[in-house]
Order: sequence, then structure tokens, then C-alpha cells
Amino acid sequence: MSTTSQQRGTSESSLGGPTRPTANGAGPGRLLRKRWTAFGSSTLLVAGLLAAVGFAAPAHAAANTVVSLTFDDGNADQLTAEATMKSLGLSGTFFITTGWIGQPTYLTTANLQQIAADGNEIGGHTVTHPDLVSLTAAESTRQICDGRVALMNMGFKVTSFAYPFASEDPATEALVKQCGFNSARGLGDTSSPDPSTATLPAADTIPPANPYITAAPDEVDSTWTLQNLEDQVTHAQSAGGGWVQLTFHHIAVGTDPTLTITPTLFSQFATWLAQQKTAGTVAVQTVDQVIGGTQQPAVQGPAVPPPPPLGTNLIQNPSLETLVNTIPQCWAAGGYGTNTPAFSVVTPGHTGTNAEQLTVTGAVSGDAKLLPALDLGGCSPTGIPGHTYQLKAWYKSTAATQFELYYRIGNGYWTYWTASPLVAAAANWTQTTWTTPPLPAGASGISWGLNIQTNGTITTDDYEMYDNGA
Repeated sequence: MSTTSQQRGTSESSLGGPTRPTANGAGPGRLLRKRWTAFGSSTLLVAGLLAAVGFAAPAHAAANTVVSLTFDDGNADQLTAEATMKSLGLSGTFFITTGWIGQPTYLTTANLQQIAADGNEIGGHTVTHPDLVSLTAAESTRQICDGRVALMNMGFKVTSFAYPFASEDPATEALVKQCGFNSARGLGDTSSPDPSTATLPAADTIPPANPYITAAPDEVDSTWTLQNLEDQVTHAQSAGGGWVQLTFHHIAVGTDPTLTITPTLFSQFATWLAQQKTAGTVAVQTVDQVIGGTQQPAVQGPAVPPPPPLGTNLIQNPSLETLVNTIPQCWAAGGYGTNTPAFSVVTPGHTGTNAEQLTVTGAVSGDAKLLPALDLGGCSPTGIPGHTYQLKAWYKSTAATQFELYYRIGNGYWTYWTASPLVAAAANWTQTTWTTPPLPAGASGISWGLNIQTNGTITTDDYEMYDNGA
């Protein structure tokens, strides 16, 4: 699902981090760039409307509707769903962000091995869960290929991929194929409980028209009911069948308020789905079973570039002049807590054409900010433990701001680091500067941005970062 909009709205998933997660409704932790294109036929539309008022598929219709239960990110609470599925004789596909394996609240290698042993599929979901379209081609290749290689090195058959935030374009599709995947799932291209999707098809075709952007409804979230879940299946049956991919994130109580459904709701739906399977009205298959094909050889991504010499600005695209689909390349939107951020590129910048404007409304807690993509090093600056770093940025704002920093550890897990003192709002372009404490042991990358924590607007441009040495 490709777009040309920088609108960063409703959710997809949260970024790794045990404290102060960097994502809320803005992304990058929750970015779903939807395309509500009305390309469904009148037959599909009428069938969907009929199903909505109670016309179900015949009790013993042929199983020309296939349902795939998919799970994104590798959250540990998905084990609850896996146990339910196992007890009912169902299997699904688990799309894993490999940099998060074994980190707090995420699945371990042993968990994944048990999930696979129970008949489920393990799929790829990149290493650090970035917005692939906003990255350089080399970094996107690393994310896609190296995530697959990591899973294959654990002994898994890896043929299926899911785009983080459903963000893709033809170039990204080509990279997924190049890295050896047989398919890749999007989101938001079939109908869902959202009324604005009513004219979309009820299901994807089998085989899909383009295996590298397979169609699926919006991800399942806390607003979905048991009836909503069942309707995704019965609407497809009424429309003549097809492939229904349902996407889950958290199966729990008291976690992410948006991307969570309760274990009770999942169990109710899975039990109903198992009954439909027994009756012969649906088939339940993994993505690999639907797509078919052999496993392609592993393909390693390019090496991360070495850090530049001391005295070099470590920020990629520092003046935000290079845009990809209207988004500054190598940059991402971030935040946490309860607030509603809106990001946009504005003209003119402090220098050059572009600057980034962030407006926050509905602020109750947390913050929002623009920051270098949380990746493997193609966009995020390399960090050396024990070194301090001088940060500079130009801003104007209606609210106080501060530098907020994160660092990368392990194979691609980003965690909160620290924040500078607040600096006052500024009506005119103002440069703020701060020097970090020494980077902690084990860190290999740094990302930071100027945040706002209240309702207001901040415009930023011309970022700089320099390594001061040890």
C-alpha cells in the first residue's frame, strides 16, 4: 500500500523500549498510512451490505474462504493466543521484529521455537521496525534481509514478510523480493469495521494479484468486537470467498490501549472460527500455506557504513531537504503517552526550503518529536560508549522544548536514554545546544529530537550532532 502523504495517524505498533516508549498515535511506533481507494465492484459492495444486515454464508458452503491469523512484532502476550489456537487445532503466522527478540515484553528464541513446533509460521518484520519508505535503499535492504537471515539462522523457514506501519512503495516491494521473501502483507486495502472502508473488497484474491503487497483489513484494535471479527469472515463468504488476513498485536489486558484485545475476546473468536473450519465453511491457513513456493536462499544486507571522522555532522539529511513521498528521508515521527500529534513539512525552513512542523493537541501525558529513524545505522548516528556528543538544532515554538535521547543496544533494540533541561518557547528561529553525558556501555547508536509535552506547535530545522570523544 503506497501513498504520497505524510499524514501520520492511526496505529500500527509500538517501538521497542522498556521505559518511555517512543511511539503513540503519531508513529513511528504507530504509523499506518492508509489508502481508502474505492476499487471494489458493486457486487462486492452489495454482498457486504447484505452480510451487515444478517445474511450469512450457507452453513455448508465450500471452503472458498481462507482465513490467516497473523501476529505482528513478537509481543510476549501473543503466547496466550498461540495456546488458544493450539487447543483448537488452528495455526497462524507470527511476524517477528528480530531486534526485539528476548527483550522485556517480547518473545524469546525459545518461545519462537515452541510456536513453530506447534505448527505456526515465523515470518519477517524487519530488525528494528522502521518506516521502510523513509530510509535509504541500503538501510531498507539491511532491515528486510538481515531480519530474515536472523530468523533463518535460528532454524526457521522464512518466506513471508509484513511491512511495518504498512509503509511500502514499488522500490520497497522489489527489496522484499530481492531479500528472498515470497510475499509481503500490507494493511487497510480490504474492508474493516471502519465505515470509510465499506467500498473496499471484502477479501484478497487467491492467489493475490501482487504477492508483495497482499491486501488485508485494518489491524485489529481495542474497538473491535466479536461481531466485527466474525463479520470479516462472513462478509468474505457472502462476497464469493477469498483470503482474509487478520492482524493482531497484543492479546492482553492493561497493555497498549489501542492495539490490544482481551484473551477472552480472542478465545471467543478462535472458538467460533474453529467451528466454521469443522463445518467446512472456511479454511484456516498460514500465509506460507496460502502463497506457496519454496524457501529462497538467505540474502545478507549491506554492511553498516563506518562512522565519519570526528568533527563531521553525524546527522543524515540535517536540513530536511531530501523528501521521500513528502517525508524527510532518514527521519521519523515519535512520541509516547496520551496526545494527538500532527507532522507536516513547511516552507521556508530556517535555511533552504523545508522545515518540519509538529502540532500537538489533546495533550494529557507524554510528548511528541521528530527524530532520526530508529534503524541499524543507515540513518541514525553511530554512538561510541563513553563518548559525549554535542547536539544543536534550530527551532521556533509556542511551548517549551528539550532534547530527548534514545540509544540502540543489542541487535537493534532502542531504549530511552536521557533528556536535556527545558528551554523556553521562541517566536523566532532560535538555536539550542546541549552536550550529552557519556554514552552508556553497550550502546551502538543514538537518536534524538526536540519534543513538546503540551498543546502547541514547534517547527525545527538544521540539526547537528558532533562526537566530542571520550
